[in-house]
Amino acid sequence: MTEAPRWRVDSETGVLRDVLLCPPDHYAWIPTNDIVRRTLARTGRQPDAQGLQAQFRELVDALEGAGVGCHYLEPEPQLPYQVYTRDSSQVTPWGPMVTQLFRPQRRGEVASVVKFYERTGCPIWRFASSGAIEGGDIHIVRPGVMAIGYTGERTTAEGAEQFAGWFRDAGWDTRVIAFPEHFLHLDVIFSMVADGLAIAVADVIDDEHLDWFAAHGIRILPVTYKEAVGAMGCNVLALGRDRVVSPAHSRRINAMLRAEGLTVLDPALDLFAAGGGSVHCMTMPLRRDPI
Repeated sequence: MTEAPRWRVDSETGVLRDVLLCPPDHYAWIPTNDIVRRTLARTGRQPDAQGLQAQFRELVDALEGAGVGCHYLEPEPQLPYQVYTRDSSQVTPWGPMVTQLFRPQRRGEVASVVKFYERTGCPIWRFASSGAIEGGDIHIVRPGVMAIGYTGERTTAEGAEQFAGWFRDAGWDTRVIAFPEHFLHLDVIFSMVADGLAIAVADVIDDEHLDWFAAHGIRILPVTYKEAVGAMGCNVLALGRDRVVSPAHSRRINAMLRAEGLTVLDPALDLFAAGGGSVHCMTMPLRRDPI
């Protein structure tokens, strides 16, 4: 019998045991998306380094306080967006898949994530080799069900279909969802918060996809365009057992989640959100309990 890989994930909502992070030692806002360009136009400067470290520590404290083991990439000075560990790999039920990043400024992130998996003794299951695909577009909804978003840039149709095909071959119901490029990744407009419950900007997701989620018993709570694009409000991390990490500035969303009976851990992360990423972007789940 083949031994199960050390790192494996078969849902977005099983109890999170281990997560991959990267300290923001070299983080900077780089004008590669609409969110950052608006931030730089508004502020005219880079984020405060001490503020970044303080907010990252709040995230780590929230995760560790919830019993999650935190593992780290070694930050490299030429990779300012390495803190967004979601994109360079995707852990699956069969181990990690290394993605193919779209932006030239981020392609160097792959080397450090490969080294991490080698160092921790977990063989890489697949390497993406067609088009581009980034982890922020991949949602392993629950065992047997997965959604992959693509815009034609950060993830392309070819990249999405290659990854989807591997899961379809294993019998999974896999949905490929197209949406406009300025949303960056699917996790800007959709995230699971608990088994059977998600938050999303439903107005920008085609009805056929919403019907697919509904057919799988996924109820969607509404997030506005401004909350999603202006503050990364959908970009949250489910911890399992009805717990979720959502940034402190998402006050209405956090109140909505608490009204659903969820426990919300709310670190301050507005400096990272201003760069086009938040909790979901900054975390790659390495190991979750089955649901």
